[in-house]
Amino acid sequence: MRPPLGPEELDALEARIDAWFTAEAADNPMIAAVDRGERGERRWYVRVHGVDKDTFTLWFTLGQRPLRYETYVLPAPEEHEAAFYRHLLVRNLGLRDWAFAIGEEDAVFLTGAVGVEALAGDDDLAETLDRVVGSGWEHVERCFRPALRIGFASRFFQ
Repeated sequence: MRPPLGPEELDALEARIDAWFTAEAADNPMIAAVDRGERGERRWYVRVHGVDKDTFTLWFTLGQRPLRYETYVLPAPEEHEAAFYRHLLVRNLGLRDWAFAIGEEDAVFLTGAVGVEALAGDDDLAETLDRVVGSGWEHVERCFRPALRIGFASRFFQ
């Protein structure tokens, strides 16, 4: 097992991740904005334009070993709970880099992590972050409306 990154290594990786997100925010029309966490946090909030879900935020948090990421998908279902959760669990089988999870107040999130070794070189970092942002967008877009139809059918679809 690789030892955790030290403060200098984390600072350098944080700067490289920050530069990549800054460039993407300027060049990629899919990205609405990139904000940083509080001072001292190694955290980014990437707001993404969607289609079925108008906008959503991907949260990235850099740790000594992983880069964790997550996004809120939708609240706990109001009806058809078994079908709703079955739908998400079946979708989990086809996900790459992400998995559905239940968070606070039983809300549905997509979460994932990559080891910092996947971000070693500039090409590795760009490829990994691009894949994670792109697959996060794809998974939210593919699951949002079907999950909404199951868990909130009487509210939105009559």
